[in-house]
Amino acid sequence: MELAYYSDYAVRLVNTEEPARGKDTLTSVEAVRDLFGGNQSAARRATDADVTRFRSVRGRLRSVFEAADGGDETLAVDLLNSLLLEFPVSPQISGHDFRDDDGRPLWHMHLADHPSNATAGYAAIAAMGLAFHLTEYGVDRLGLCEAAPCRNAYLDTSTNRSRRYCSDRCATRANVAAYRARKRLEADRSENTGRAEDSAQASTASGERRSGSRGRYRKRTRPSTSSSGTTP
Repeated sequence: MELAYYSDYAVRLVNTEEPARGKDTLTSVEAVRDLFGGNQSAARRATDADVTRFRSVRGRLRSVFEAADGGDETLAVDLLNSLLLEFPVSPQISGHDFRDDDGRPLWHMHLADHPSNATAGYAAIAAMGLAFHLTEYGVDRLGLCEAAPCRNAYLDTSTNRSRRYCSDRCATRANVAAYRARKRLEADRSENTGRAEDSAQASTASGERRSGSRGRYRKRTRPSTSSSGTTP
């Protein structure tokens, strides 16, 4: 469904914060306005008060991704439904900016911005877009990057549901880290094997030396004599 592309609103907002790294770029009204992209009419409604409100919505959207990433499908849906109830949308048929060969509008569904404030408008679009994506592709298509400490949100659009990282950069970093970890493990195993072999050889050599010593210095038994002093 074409409305699923609105789910990028949710991803953009969630990824303004990287909790594990202590990073947060949502610190000003300008940062809020940047999230709207080309929708400048909605961006202009943003005020300083929206910074705090956006952060609140961000935390709730991240909880949806965390539940989905953790396999709790019901919780993810419940959290998303609570956002949909709080921030309703107004779907409209639109034909702006798109024309066919005859100059007629190419009609498509559009989510109208909520007029009360910038946060309500953005949250409504983000929640509805995420809802369409979830119902169209499945809850397991919502994930958090496995490249620690990133944990950025992403939407898996791969054909085989194999995506695990938010970007090629994180995928490369994770693969390099995994390769180095394997090499360290192989080196440790090789070193431990070498030590074990050296220990076994040293033990064998020590045993041979002790055995040889007993052979060289074994006490020789003198022949016994009779009471008369003669050898029998």
